[in-house]
Amino acid sequence: MSVPQTSPQELKRRLDAGERLQILDVREPWECAIVHLAGSTNIPLSQIPARLGELDANTDVVALCKVGGRSLRAAQFLLDSGFSRVTNLAGGIDAWIDEVDPALPSY
Repeated sequence: MSVPQTSPQELKRRLDAGERLQILDVREPWECAIVHLAGSTNIPLSQIPARLGELDANTDVVALCKVGGRSLRAAQFLLDSGFSRVTNLAGGIDAWIDEVDPALPSY
């Protein structure tokens, strides 16, 4: 199964609408210290298998990283692990900064 993609604009629309989402940030903690989306959960990619229990398979999960590669792998792992409501933030936090909130720091 290929991983569905969510654009930064679509994620912003869903957040603004108050939809219940789990934003899974799979970057390393030092990256999240520079910039992160409010309300996101940081579980580095390498820790996802051991920390699956922290995620709710009955809630939409939007995975993100810096540019979309690590989060794509995480989203595929979640889908393979029985999660059905998973998307990847296309372009990652970099695209979010470029398209939604250019005031955020980039690295």
